[in-house]
Amino acid sequence: MNTPSFLESHTSQIPALQVLQQLGYVYLAPEQVAVERRGRLGHVLLEDILASQLKRINRVRTKGREMPFSDDAIARAIEALRSVPYDGLCRTSEKIYDLLTLGMSIDQTIEDETKGRSLRFIDWEHPRNNSFHVTAEFKVARSGSHETRRPDIVCFVNGIPFIVIECERREEKDSLVAAIKQHLRNQEEGEIPHLYTYATLLLSLNKEEGRYGTTGTPEKFWAEWKEMHDVAADVRKLVNLTPRREEHEKLFTGEFAYAWDYFESLAAAGSREISGQDHLLCAVCGPDRLIEIAHQFIIFDDGGTTKKVARYQQYFAVRKSMDRIRQRDAEGWRRGGVIWHTQGSGKSLTMVMLGKALALDGDIANPRIVLVTDRIDLDEQIWKTFHQCGKDPEQAKTGRHLAELLSDDRVAVITTVLEKFGAAAKANETFRNLNSDIFVLVDESHRSQYGEANIRMMKALPNACFVGFTGTPLMKKEKNTAQKFGGFIEPA
Repeated sequence: MNTPSFLESHTSQIPALQVLQQLGYVYLAPEQVAVERRGRLGHVLLEDILASQLKRINRVRTKGREMPFSDDAIARAIEALRSVPYDGLCRTSEKIYDLLTLGMSIDQTIEDETKGRSLRFIDWEHPRNNSFHVTAEFKVARSGSHETRRPDIVCFVNGIPFIVIECERREEKDSLVAAIKQHLRNQEEGEIPHLYTYATLLLSLNKEEGRYGTTGTPEKFWAEWKEMHDVAADVRKLVNLTPRREEHEKLFTGEFAYAWDYFESLAAAGSREISGQDHLLCAVCGPDRLIEIAHQFIIFDDGGTTKKVARYQQYFAVRKSMDRIRQRDAEGWRRGGVIWHTQGSGKSLTMVMLGKALALDGDIANPRIVLVTDRIDLDEQIWKTFHQCGKDPEQAKTGRHLAELLSDDRVAVITTVLEKFGAAAKANETFRNLNSDIFVLVDESHRSQYGEANIRMMKALPNACFVGFTGTPLMKKEKNTAQKFGGFIEPA
């Protein structure tokens, strides 16, 4: 088999594009992308696709009827998404994320009545109801310059760039680091940060391996992804599926035409071995997983200057916790427990992400979430996170105030520090709330001072579900804490 002299990163890039096609992404040739962008290299939205999808996933409901949004309303929504003022990389990304998660109100006139109607950009509840496209060599104009940068691969959801991928040759020394550095350079002011403000995931690949991060992730925090069980057979089956002929031919046009014979020969030779690059693409880029990560596992921190995406340990801890919480015993009690993370693995973020997952869970009609921490600086992060779920948390000012908030079923999310949690338990010894959809998430749950408060609060909230988080190895006597909460959920 004659191996062509591959250009730059194509040894990684073409196989990655093939896997993405197998995952369900429709490949768009550069000329198609140029039409979608109206030839404006500073624009990164695929506007015809976005307009079509906004019409498809949104309806105006009035007087028992459903009607589509007008073309003018759709155009105004696209303009709002395109025109978010740039205020630094992560702050701008947060504003765009707010739009994507919460949607927006658009004035629509029906039968001479004009009023604001809710419009969403993504169908979060039904991932496959969205459209998924991928393109290569996505040319983007640098800020304030006629020069351009060309990320190797960009994946779009409803015409919105959700994934940016840089590929390097495996043979190059420190090739993954080089790909990460390309991302970091491209996010700088004067480069193409306006592409990255939309992105959920950033991937760096070299055919054999891969790392992922999100907008603004420093080099040292780019991570591997690992599944909790062996998925090699599933990955092997997917990457060796016979490609859809039309999609396959579309990929090998233009810049990739020279590699057609080589990849045809590979396909004819039978199944190929899978790589770390394949594992990462299948793990985080599949439509269902990508939408879930984007909706539930993105957090903004440090006054909007830091954007974080879950590590695989956090993702699976939350998933396992949700599976457990949904279960009820014979008496109707939900199962709680303790999540133990190794130090430095982000247990406080896991707690916030679990709270977010509870708030967004469609199977729990009206969840009430109480977050108990020993860090006041978590409050801002918590407020931002739940605001993006359409809920504004109430902060308990005193123990007595916490007891009042717990008695008010209209308050969906409550934050408090550890001392107030104990004080609230003493504030009203006769208080009881029998709601079984109250979830008490406790940071540093192994702390000895939590013991008495735990007993009191379990009496006050006898049907609530308690989930504890700790980053400290539990001593023998402290393992009683885990049993009080319902046992261990997820050592990670």
